[in-house]
This record gives sequence, structure tokens and C-alpha cells, in this order.
Amino acid sequence: MIYANDFNLRLSIESGQPLTFSSDYKAVGKKLELLTYVTQKGRIHVESAKNNSRDSIINFDYSGDYTRQSAEREVRTRLGLTDDLQEIYAKINTDQFMDNAISALYGMRVTHNDPWETTLCFLVSQFNNIKRIRLIIRRLINEYGEEQKLDGEVFHLFPTSESLSRATVQELMKCGTGFRAKYIRSVAEQCSNNVDLGKFYKMNYAKAKEELMELDGIGDKVADCILLMGYNKYEAFPIDTWIKRVVERVYFKGRKKSIKAIHEFASRRWGGFEGYAQQYLFESGRRNKIGKMVR
Repeated sequence: MIYANDFNLRLSIESGQPLTFSSDYKAVGKKLELLTYVTQKGRIHVESAKNNSRDSIINFDYSGDYTRQSAEREVRTRLGLTDDLQEIYAKINTDQFMDNAISALYGMRVTHNDPWETTLCFLVSQFNNIKRIRLIIRRLINEYGEEQKLDGEVFHLFPTSESLSRATVQELMKCGTGFRAKYIRSVAEQCSNNVDLGKFYKMNYAKAKEELMELDGIGDKVADCILLMGYNKYEAFPIDTWIKRVVERVYFKGRKKSIKAIHEFASRRWGGFEGYAQQYLFESGRRNKIGKMVR
């Protein structure tokens, strides 16, 4: 059992993060939420029960290559429970819009995901919507993830870069990846042969982003998504069309700003926790229909 202070599972899952793309989530009434997801090691099932309006009690079970201790570590890490949310709020609550966003979205955390899982999810996410991203990721899991059997039930683990590197572009396209197939195939091959994804943990944000963007299909926004949710580099501030509109309308009275200018603004305003600020800006903007956003 895990006591999770300042935590809202639904908000964390529904805010366009990798677990949104590869998990099964449902709410049972108003107080119980269920989450099941697979990794490259096994399957994790989480039950989050509301303890009060801001805290939860989490129970979990697991299968595959986990011990009770390693599964608990996986849950704590994956759901961002190791973050000091009060400290983060103190850093990013710089204005009335953000104050309102924090109040409305209290307990939403940035999830901490496996770097390869994060990379694959955001390669698939390009010029895509959540419904279709989920469909593609599920197909990739079922087609290329290692098969597991538990009590007569069959499921598949999250596919490794090696398994996807053995697929052809045409085979990947059958999973609905479209133009993204060539990038998935290329990055999977690179990660299997000569790119150690673990090295980005040791680099500073700027250097890691520069090297990530050398991989096929990874531009500014995707690199920041990977660094934020795969490496916990909170300096990352993913900018797509929608977050650009939010920042321009909320902080620049609708005046157009370049991607570079927005990065510089975010760094000055929320330095060190830009990524957390981005999640609250985006979700608040979506809910308030700033820019008619759909994710």
C-alpha cells in the first residue's frame, strides 16, 4: 500500500502523457480508479482510492519480472510520486492564470516513464490525436511485444527497440503508423545498435536535446516530450501549436512569438520546472478552450 499525498491519478493519466497512450484506465464511482499497463518487464495493475480530495491510497499488484519491492518502486516512479509537488507549485505559481490552473488541476503529476517507451510513444504522437495514438501503440504492443501467459490469459509486454528494428517499414505501416513508420524503424535500429538511451540521463538538458534531435523524426517538440517524461528533465518545455497559442494569448496578449522566444520566456519564468508549468498550461488551456485545442 502506498499513501500518495497531493495526487490525482485521473488528471495525471488524461493529460497526454505516455501512460495515456499505452494503458487501460477506468473510474469506478467517484472514489476508485483502476490503471493497468505493461512494461518491458511485466504488467502492473494499480488501484487508487481517494483518501480525501487531495490524497489517495494506492494498492498494486504485478506479474512478470518484478519483485514486490521493484514493483512498488516502478509504481512510485512511474506515477511521479517521488516529486515534491509542494516545492514545484511554489516554483511555478507565478501568476493568476497558473494559480487557477493549479487549483483546478491539483495533484496532476508528470509521469516518469521508460526512455524507450517514451520515445516510441512520441514518435507515434506526431500529427496525431490521442484516440489514434492509443490504437497504434496497442497494435505495436500486440504485434511486437513478447507474449506472456498468466492464469490462462494472454497479454504482451511493451515491445523492445530490438523487436521493432526487425520489422520492415511496410510491416510497421500495417499497425497504422503511416509516415511515422520509417522514423520508428530507424530510431529502433539506432537504439538497438549504436545509441545508448541511458546516456541522456547524464547529460545536461541542452546537450541531451541536441543529441536527441539527431535521431530520425525527432524535432524540437518531440525531443522535449521525451526529455520531460522519459528523463525527468523539467527544463524541457514541449511546444506544439496549442501550447504556443496558450502562451501567446495568456502572456503576450495574442501577439505571435517564435518557438525560440517562447522557450526563452518559459526558462525565465519557470526556470527548472518549465515542464511542469507546461502540463498545467496545456491542460488548463484545453479545458478552457483556448485556441480550440484538441489533444
